[in-house]
Amino acid sequence: MSGHTKWHEIRRKKGVLDQRRGQRWTKIARDITIAAREGGGSPDMNFRLRLAIEKAKADNMPADNIQRAIDRGTGVSGEAALEEVTYEGYGPGGIAVIVDAATDNRNRTVSEIRTAFNKNGGTLGEGGSVGWMFDIKGLINIDRTEKTDPDEVTLLAIDADADDVIINDDTIIVYTEFSKLAAVRDALNEQGLKISTAEKTMLAKTIMEADEATTFQILRLMERLEDLDDVQKVYSNLEISDELAEKYAEQG
Repeated sequence: MSGHTKWHEIRRKKGVLDQRRGQRWTKIARDITIAAREGGGSPDMNFRLRLAIEKAKADNMPADNIQRAIDRGTGVSGEAALEEVTYEGYGPGGIAVIVDAATDNRNRTVSEIRTAFNKNGGTLGEGGSVGWMFDIKGLINIDRTEKTDPDEVTLLAIDADADDVIINDDTIIVYTEFSKLAAVRDALNEQGLKISTAEKTMLAKTIMEADEATTFQILRLMERLEDLDDVQKVYSNLEISDELAEKYAEQG
């Protein structure tokens, strides 16, 4: 498994996702704001907003915080507007890296991202420099329980027009065409499956391997990038073996 999905799993094992609730809430609030700005403040009419609100509630974000984020997106609050910006670059070993950000100050954001690249053996590139190496896809994470039948879930996902299904120990990952994410997610949800996330992802068309030292350099770069307040998601075309993923996660 490569890119954002494996990276998220490493972060979970390191405990990072549990340690920084305040930072998570900031990123979720920005997702809500961007979604409300693009599609309006009604979750019934705005699938992306509905997903962002569900994610916020699952993380116990207070209702007032959620409403403030919606108000910012719709312009009610009068706060500075956020915009989505995508940055592209190369990590150590020529690994392609894409960074999704949400910012109210492009100069600050690009400066922080460039610094993270430079200090961790990478180079920030021009727009389009690596984006062509990825496809935009929908990603659905289903939590496995003792009652979960992976074969049944796979059939349900295929019937719902999913592209691919990957079975892991704790989760089942479903990939879809991005335009079909809402329909596939709703179809699986109706079957009573426990969906933890449903979101956009960038799936590498071709993956690359690296030795241990380079892999760890790339993972440190991705970690530094994702720790920036303005950064929402980080993707790469790095193929990470289970062995190296476990070893890096154990570093704490």
